[in-house]
Amino acid sequence: MGHDEFVFLLIGLKWTVVLSAVGFVCGGIAGLGVALARASGIPLLERVTAAYIAVFQGTPLLMQLFVVYYGLALLGLMLDAWVAVAIGLTLHASAYLGEIWRGSIEAVPRGQTEAANALSLRYVSRMRDVILPQALRISLPATVGFLVQLIKGTSLASIVGFTELTRAGNIISNQIFQPLTVFGIVGALYFLMCCPLTILGARLERKFAASAR
Repeated sequence: MGHDEFVFLLIGLKWTVVLSAVGFVCGGIAGLGVALARASGIPLLERVTAAYIAVFQGTPLLMQLFVVYYGLALLGLMLDAWVAVAIGLTLHASAYLGEIWRGSIEAVPRGQTEAANALSLRYVSRMRDVILPQALRISLPATVGFLVQLIKGTSLASIVGFTELTRAGNIISNQIFQPLTVFGIVGALYFLMCCPLTILGARLERKFAASAR
């Protein structure tokens, strides 16, 4: 595999990183809203967001990307492949992060909420200053673990013809007929992205488990 092919792989790697960042950041913003709705104590909001989470956790990411790109096109909304994949990953991430963070919010000791109520803190102040900082700390290992899964999930963007790392590898493999070499490099690039995050998640989990004893 030559220099030009390797550069093409790096361009695919760039788009994998960009897609992962967009999906994680936008999904995190939407996921926070989902988590707050799930923990709001308002039955209607809880049921709606529970159904939302069930849909995205109960269906494959591949199908979700397919529906966003081709389904919206059938309705007359033609989206660029990049936009469709970004929307699909955002929706997917919001459901998973929303559930992760909902569990973390509910894991904060009830005494913290009672103390905030005793201080007459309003809902926004209570969540922002008391509950969410503790919930974020609790959720960090699971959040990092989900980010690793999201990075690997970007490989499914090829279903709509978007050229990220895996598709770039497939294109090069079809040109030079060296699949083991090409996908060995692709696998190594994924490993270099995901392994540090996996180690970080494991360390955070051990740290928080030790502090909880």
